[in-house]
Amino acid sequence: MLSLSANDIQLQQAATDKQEAIKAIAAGLEQQGLVETGYVNGMLNREAQNSTFLGNGIAIPHGTTDTRSLVKKTGVRVHHFPQGVSWGDGKTAYLAIGIAAKSDEHLGILKQLTKVLSADGVEDKLKASTSADELIAILNGEAQLEADFNESLVQLQFPATDAIQLTAVAAGLIKNYGAADTECVADAIANGATHLGQGLWLAKSAKGVTKTALAFATPAQPFEENGLPVKGLLMVAACNGSHLSNMNHLAQLLYKQQADKLFTASADQVVSLLTEEALEGSTEVFKIRNPHGLHARPGAMLVSVAKKFESAILVSNLNGDGKTVNAKSLMKVIGLGVKQGHELQFTAQGDDAEQALAAIGDAIANGLGEGK
Repeated sequence: MLSLSANDIQLQQAATDKQEAIKAIAAGLEQQGLVETGYVNGMLNREAQNSTFLGNGIAIPHGTTDTRSLVKKTGVRVHHFPQGVSWGDGKTAYLAIGIAAKSDEHLGILKQLTKVLSADGVEDKLKASTSADELIAILNGEAQLEADFNESLVQLQFPATDAIQLTAVAAGLIKNYGAADTECVADAIANGATHLGQGLWLAKSAKGVTKTALAFATPAQPFEENGLPVKGLLMVAACNGSHLSNMNHLAQLLYKQQADKLFTASADQVVSLLTEEALEGSTEVFKIRNPHGLHARPGAMLVSVAKKFESAILVSNLNGDGKTVNAKSLMKVIGLGVKQGHELQFTAQGDDAEQALAAIGDAIANGLGEGK
């Protein structure tokens, strides 16, 4: 696990361009005793080969493989640019995380960072940060950027006969999880649930909530409430906006008239439906053979190939947590933590889906810019 301290972070930095920013970060890595003199050349060469801009206002400048011998100890140097630094191609970085890694350790660092930094709305939080503690909380995942929702917050086939019982069950799951107290449960029951359509109901509360969380419950047998069908209920306990992406997934299901997927799914499938993007299209699996996995350069090459096609493309690491992400987002692709030998499953939907998958397969087989 990456451990950050205030000594690793420089606030209120400014640079005329990315080269100046990289040189300052390299100097910081050297001062911290993480690298030897000359590592800056590897960082600049890496940037010349391929931009290290990830998206969401974040760049991760680091050295080339042939400068790893100059790394004394794995670590990072974080520079915060509240006014932004041009990173080329119209992209602006507000946070640059300089990485020094002796081997594939950097993949673990990247996975941790990108998992946190790919969350919706994080760019604005980074720009507005005014202290090292704020940035550390965000980078360490201590600041809540996504709502808590897992299998322990799903109750299927509960013997409820009215919406009040189902609301109590869902709110109780959140209370037992430790994200809210009895005030939240009472408030949700008192306010009642709202029918969203297709048999899906929504209950919510902001009272007594310590951490935003979702819960989902279905009755053992569907019933009616005021003449409307009750097939499932989603409970939202919110103390911030970290649940908004989940609500977008929910809105897509309702728009596509696919709410029934929630009522017939297993607990882990319910979580996936409300936390991950999904496509129905062509699927292929490819094995990554790059010696150092999908670090920034091959990752950028993969994303570049995917962006050439109009089709929507999702990818998941079958040897990782299996979470599906947008294959056109470098931040999310690197966040998969792909190492040599890992298998990636791609799903493409659109008129050029087959061509997209073929091109991705060819690019991976050819080493994603690093040779076969």
